[in-house]
Amino acid sequence: MAEQHTGVGRQRGALPWPRPRRIATLSVHTSPLHQPGTGDAGGMNVYILEVARRLAEADVEVEIFTRATSGDLPPVVEMAPGVHVRHITSGPLEGLTKEELPGQLCAFTAGVLRAEAARPPGHYDLIHSHYWLSGQVGWLAKERWGVPLVHTAHTLAKVKNSQLAVGDRPEPKARVIGEEQVVAEADRLVANTRVEARDLLDRYDADPDRVAVVEPGVDLDRFRPPAGDRQAAALAARRRLGLPTDGYVVAFVGRIQPLKAPDVLIRAVAALRRRDPRLADQVTVVICGGPSGSGLDRPTALIELAASLGVTDRVCFLPPRTGDDLPALYRAADVVAVPSHNESFGLVALEAQACGTPVVAAARGGLVTAVRDGVSGVLVDSHDPDDWARTLSRLLPDRGRRVELSRGAERHARNFSWQRTVSGLLAVYGEAIAEHRSRFATQLAGDAALSCSW
Repeated sequence: MAEQHTGVGRQRGALPWPRPRRIATLSVHTSPLHQPGTGDAGGMNVYILEVARRLAEADVEVEIFTRATSGDLPPVVEMAPGVHVRHITSGPLEGLTKEELPGQLCAFTAGVLRAEAARPPGHYDLIHSHYWLSGQVGWLAKERWGVPLVHTAHTLAKVKNSQLAVGDRPEPKARVIGEEQVVAEADRLVANTRVEARDLLDRYDADPDRVAVVEPGVDLDRFRPPAGDRQAAALAARRRLGLPTDGYVVAFVGRIQPLKAPDVLIRAVAALRRRDPRLADQVTVVICGGPSGSGLDRPTALIELAASLGVTDRVCFLPPRTGDDLPALYRAADVVAVPSHNESFGLVALEAQACGTPVVAAARGGLVTAVRDGVSGVLVDSHDPDDWARTLSRLLPDRGRRVELSRGAERHARNFSWQRTVSGLLAVYGEAIAEHRSRFATQLAGDAALSCSW
């Protein structure tokens, strides 16, 4: 099985792994400056942003290359000290979907290579690409710059296609081939969980020696339990967000698309109304997010679904939240639901638990790591609304059980931090750099020996 880095870099002999000075981070299809929860912005944006900030705090400069999507942003933005976001013009600024971006990879790659060419030779020590589109660019850049490529997939087409939601579109063959190429060419593959590592090995025939597990983290300063009385804090949070101050709140946070399965919650409320009308009338489902991906085809589909099932009065829609409103929403909820058909990790689940809120999640992908079943929340091995209704009907009225899970959620979340993630990544980076230098030295020695033989 792939090795798991726990935040403590291993050593080779008596010397620690080399530490990069500058990293080129590639994020073609979405920028860390975008608001998570709508469009193509989600957990990957949070990951890139949080990792970059903490790498810079560790004296590693980070330059993030992303596609320009607005003429209002300057070519380069300083996101934080030591972290710069460079916008590469590749195709029209607006109107391109993620599925259309492969046609702009040549233009994007040219922009990345030109930016590096304006620097002194050897400016970057390593490339870290995110998602398969960026991996394609990183594959070429690593050959041009003579540096190692570390890649994080975040989602995998073969996994998504094996767990499609009803009516969702399968990922195209071109993406599958592109991912296979990146897996074969990357010096290191960073998996978010052991489940993802196993998928890389079994479905993509990845080299086990090149796969490392580094779990994402959570901002434990921003996402934390309320100080003082929990019930009073929850009430204040509900008032702040305009939510009902009585009854139960079940919150969904994320992009609205079939993959994330918010429809399961709406169907579950309808099922709950059939099972226990009195309890159902005390439940408010909050859907916080914006349309994304194939969800853009029918942006009002959830509203229409709630109306068709007769539960419009039990569903509240909120736009993506920023600043302190997101932790407030987690604290306002009795339960946060993550019913996704697949998640490489599930940052929403971790953020909610860090706020002391239990999570009910689908037993899929990284969610089996992000949520500790029976301790910090409940995993449901199904997307059947009746199963979700049964789970909610047992959990919501049982305040003692929710308090117990709330305490477990806090403890579980404390096992994850972005600093721990960065420590693990630095170990992976060091291994990749050391191996790359060793190969280069071996090649030089071989070339020298060949020259002497002539």
